[in-house]
Amino acid sequence: MNLFLYLLTVLIWGTTWIALKLQLGVVAIPVSIVYRFALAALVLFASLLLGRRLQPMNRRGHLMCVAQGLCLFCVNFMCFLTASQWVPSGLVAVVFSTATLWNALNARVFFGQRIAGHVLGGGALGLLGLGLLFWPELAGHSASRETLVGLALALLGTLCFSAGNLLSSLQQKAGLRPLTTNAWGMLYGSGMLAGYCLVRGIPFSVDWSAQYIGSLLYLVIPGSVIGFTAYLTLVGRMGPERAAYCTVLFPLVALNVSAYAEGYRWTAPALAGLVLVMAGNLLVFRKQRPPVLAVAGKLA
Repeated sequence: MNLFLYLLTVLIWGTTWIALKLQLGVVAIPVSIVYRFALAALVLFASLLLGRRLQPMNRRGHLMCVAQGLCLFCVNFMCFLTASQWVPSGLVAVVFSTATLWNALNARVFFGQRIAGHVLGGGALGLLGLGLLFWPELAGHSASRETLVGLALALLGTLCFSAGNLLSSLQQKAGLRPLTTNAWGMLYGSGMLAGYCLVRGIPFSVDWSAQYIGSLLYLVIPGSVIGFTAYLTLVGRMGPERAAYCTVLFPLVALNVSAYAEGYRWTAPALAGLVLVMAGNLLVFRKQRPPVLAVAGKLA
C-alpha cells in the first residue's frame, strides 16, 4: 500500500507543472490557487458527507487545520510561484527537495525522533543528483538581488511545507484522517488567500477556455484531492522525513514528461544525476538491520 501511495504521489505531482503552466495568462496566480483549493475542499466535503465519513473535530483540531491550511494550501504556493519569477525552476526544485532534510530535523526538534543516517544520506544524494540534473540551468543564471529574494522565498515555502507535514502527522496521531483534515485545511487556506486577494484588490476573473478549465480540474482532482491525500497518508504511515523524498522525484518525472512533450534532451551530467537520485531513493527506503547487541541479547 505504501509503495502504491508513493508512486501515485510522485506521478501526480510530477505532472501538475503542465497544468500550472496552462493556467498562466488571464487569471491572476493567487486567484487560480483560491479556485483550486476551494473546489478541492468542496469535492472532499461532498464525498465525505455523502459517505458519512467526515470526522468531528474539536477546537484544537480546527486550529491545527487553520495552521495546516496556511502552511500547505496558501503561503507555500505563493512563495514558490513568486520565487519562480526570479530564479530558475530547477533551482526552486532543488530548494524544495530539501524538505526531506527539514522534515528529519523538525521531527527531531519537535517530536524527539532520532534522525536516521540513511535518510539524511539518501536526501543528500538526491540533492546532489538534482544539482546535476539542473546544472546547465543553474550555471547559466547570474546571481542578483532578485535571486537572493527568490531563494529566500523558496526556502520559506519549503519550511511551510515541512511544517504542514508535521501538523498532519500530529492530526493523524490524534485519530484524524487526512481526508477530513485536508477538507478543512483547504477550506481555511483558500479562504485566507481569498481574503488576501480582496485586500490587495486582485480581481476574481475567470477564464472559461477549455485549456484553463481542464487544467484547473486536473489540479483540483488528481493534483489536490488525490495527491495531497495520498502524500499526507504516507506522512502518517512512513514518517515525514521518508515521505518527503517524493519531492526529490517530482522533478525527475517532470523532466521525463518534458523529454516527451517539449523535446528535452538528456545529457551525461543529467544521467549521472538520475543515478544519484535513484540511489538516494534506495538508501532512504532500505530496511535497517537491528543492532547486533539487541540481537545477541534476544539469542541469550
